[in-house]
Amino acid sequence: MYRGRLPREELPMNTRDVVFPPGRRALYERNRYSPAVRANGFLFVSGQVGSREDGSPEPDFGQQVRLAFRNLNAILAEAGCTFDDVVDVTVFIVDPEKNFEKAWEIVPEFWGEAPHPTLTGIGVTWLYGFDFEIKVIARIPG
Repeated sequence: MYRGRLPREELPMNTRDVVFPPGRRALYERNRYSPAVRANGFLFVSGQVGSREDGSPEPDFGQQVRLAFRNLNAILAEAGCTFDDVVDVTVFIVDPEKNFEKAWEIVPEFWGEAPHPTLTGIGVTWLYGFDFEIKVIARIPG
């Protein structure tokens, strides 16, 4: 059995199966990242914030959380998923002592039924002008 490295020209080409939500491709191309990538039956979604169409933050915290979930759901839908397919969630919250309970009052509007996905909540000091961000890993149906 050969255990060495293949010469560079024999390595498989690394391609990403990227999912873009409708109408937001320029935003991701400008910022040089993929909104989501399909790999091995899973969808890995970049952190979604409550950004308006022009990219600016929604100023009201509750509406910012709702908009982050709507932006997330647009990506999930484009990949043929729903939030029920999500298996892992990471949320980032600025000033979690003040904002965590406020966010968690809104989450049930989008979260779905038990059993719920795993969750990691991280308190941060800065999110590029936003106060809430959510990133997920989802199982792709079928």
